[in-house]
Amino acid sequence: MSYVFFKSISSYTDTENINTSCEELLSRLIQKENITLERYIPIKVHFGEKGNKTYIESKNYEGIIKYCKDHNIKNAFIETNVLYRGERTTKSNHIELAKNHGFTQLPIIIADGEHGEEYELVKIEKKHFNKCKIAKEIAKQKQLIVCSHFKGHALAGFGGAIKQLAMGCASRGGKLDQHANSIPKINPLKCKSCSVCAKTCPENAIILNFKAKIEKNKCIGCASCMAVCPHKAISTNWLGSLSKSFNERLAEYAYAAHKKNNIYITFAFNITRGCDCEGHSMKPFVNDLGILASTDPVAIDKACLDLLDKRKGKKVISRGRYTLEYAEKIGLGIQKYTLVEI
Repeated sequence: MSYVFFKSISSYTDTENINTSCEELLSRLIQKENITLERYIPIKVHFGEKGNKTYIESKNYEGIIKYCKDHNIKNAFIETNVLYRGERTTKSNHIELAKNHGFTQLPIIIADGEHGEEYELVKIEKKHFNKCKIAKEIAKQKQLIVCSHFKGHALAGFGGAIKQLAMGCASRGGKLDQHANSIPKINPLKCKSCSVCAKTCPENAIILNFKAKIEKNKCIGCASCMAVCPHKAISTNWLGSLSKSFNERLAEYAYAAHKKNNIYITFAFNITRGCDCEGHSMKPFVNDLGILASTDPVAIDKACLDLLDKRKGKKVISRGRYTLEYAEKIGLGIQKYTLVEI
């Protein structure tokens, strides 16, 4: 059985309480689980897409930063580039957006390089993947503090610790692996045969005739072509994400990114139906719950769902719960937990 520590906080605006609670949660969790802390621990965060108003703002990480500083631990904010085209598609734009959103307390690391091309193959030998493309700077770390925002998600059902590990720690190609069959598609109506994608492709998998074409037998699914196409002609097949296997691929990538001494902190505030990657305002559908901490990503996600169900008096989110079952099956964590309220 895993332990999940929980502090009920009724309002996201109570910043001082949020930060002092994070310190207390860290202290209690580390003491209970007897966690050995590295001298350098990056903090995995989500900077929020441009136009989004409900992501977890940088001021709410001050308590975590203070706890680490008091214990002589150095930090950086660490994140990866996104699969879709937007303000967080490239390293340079991503860092600029992060700073504009107030993430200036620590150095910023975009872990998979300028275009999502830098990754390590992490061997897991599971049902869907033998190896996973984990962002290079994340793969080489010994320990992470994984901070998640619990909310809904159109494809995954909900976003929490598992999704932060899976999508959040994968390179662009790894994200593509999870969403579809690893092969991007080119819209011939948008393609201008400019050759930018072909010049960028590390495997020479794109040929140019009248229009660009991807040779599937050569493509390694790095998705760099999607990031550099100036005409937005290259995308992935999102329909592949609607099957049950998407939940399994998500769990397997989370397994690849998980480190046994990771610390998971989840902010259950601003709980919207959509993800922080959606660049527009969204309205929360339930009142704020609080903050949770654990060493088990499966248990902390289950606790979030249980708290949400209890608050609403019914099962609110149904899509995605199979992810927890499969994650437990492959050994990522367990759903049975003890909730310790502080």
